[in-house]
Amino acid sequence: MALRGASAVWRTFSKNINKLSAPRAFAHQKATQHEEQEAAKFKPGLCFELSPEQQELQQLARKFTREEIIPVAAQYDKSGEYPWPIIRKAFDVGLLTAHLPVAYGGLGVGILDECLIIEEMAYGCTGIQTTMTANALGQMPLLIAANDWQKKEYIGRMTREALVCAYCVTEPGAGSDVAGTKMSAVKKGDEYILNGTKMWITNGGHANWYFVLARTNPDPKVPAGKAYSGFIVERAWPGVTPGRKEQNMGQRASDTRGITFEDVRVPVKNLLGVEGAGFRIAMGAFDRTRPPVAAGAIGLAKRALDEATKYSLQRKTMGKLICDHQAIAFMLADMAIGIESARLCTLQSAWETDLGRRNTYLASIAKALAADVANKCATDAVQIFGGAGYNSEYPVEKLMRDAKIFQIYEGTAQIQRLIVSRHLINRMKESSA
Repeated sequence: MALRGASAVWRTFSKNINKLSAPRAFAHQKATQHEEQEAAKFKPGLCFELSPEQQELQQLARKFTREEIIPVAAQYDKSGEYPWPIIRKAFDVGLLTAHLPVAYGGLGVGILDECLIIEEMAYGCTGIQTTMTANALGQMPLLIAANDWQKKEYIGRMTREALVCAYCVTEPGAGSDVAGTKMSAVKKGDEYILNGTKMWITNGGHANWYFVLARTNPDPKVPAGKAYSGFIVERAWPGVTPGRKEQNMGQRASDTRGITFEDVRVPVKNLLGVEGAGFRIAMGAFDRTRPPVAAGAIGLAKRALDEATKYSLQRKTMGKLICDHQAIAFMLADMAIGIESARLCTLQSAWETDLGRRNTYLASIAKALAADVANKCATDAVQIFGGAGYNSEYPVEKLMRDAKIFQIYEGTAQIQRLIVSRHLINRMKESSA
């Protein structure tokens, strides 16, 4: 089986995992004594090489994508089926849980390492990739704020078997305006009673449990930072009802639904952190998950570039290959420029996170840039394919449909620019004070 080869790579990687350190994302490979002496003269501040362990992780994800995702991507896009067989295979080789802490059964790789995995998987199909990596968004509030029991119970559960979870914040009337969330949580004794509806929830119909943001202080004058609380809610509990699967333009293998919570009784022990801390927890998750989302967009963009380049080396017009027309060659060059720029920004934002620094500014830049690059690359790939690009028998029309959501989910392109502009303005005010 193809998976057997991937498992062998994973076993090799696992032996070295304890040597992996996320801040060594750009660390030097071991040099010869002469090279070390020469390097000491210059004392470089940057190095863009991946460590041997990171290269192994990247190769594992690449091998898995080529053998398990690409051959079936079109099939899942057409059927809209949930890709459980691929999820289970990814779990078997460790790609589904590599980012989880060692203490709870994961391998503890950093955000940058996760970006390496996601870019490779997104190259194959961002719909399938999203079903797996949306787990990280649902898990992140727990990794940030959960106590030891909550992590053992819910994070540990994810490392014992192939399961998915979901992040429930968006509502029918509150998307980018998270502070407009209406779902309520009323404390009664040692329980909270949750009522409300969430919308556009990735993995909503297949999740084992949800992170749910709800308002615990009904006073409209109380700021968002104190009005909301985060809860861990099990799918099997009475009153939790997923709606129908939404028929989306792209990423059709991904499962998106509304979830209704009607008089759902949540034990106090499933409150994350303290009451009123939910908004900060929910927003804090994005600093850690936006770089991987950007990596997914880069993977799609790279696939668009590769498909367009291959086609340009086959298609002839006016007596020569279309890649020999400057108009086409410059489109390919612009695609490459965008991809390389977005990747560097994404890796830097992930690296900042792994160092324990606040990366809101860079994470928003990376997410906005990578999403725009993905959309431009996919659109240009369709243009290079011409009429064939508009046909579903060719791969690039799917890329164009899949790309759009990157400018919408986990913070729209406009929200990212709002975050970046506020940071710039506040920084200037502080420096001028």
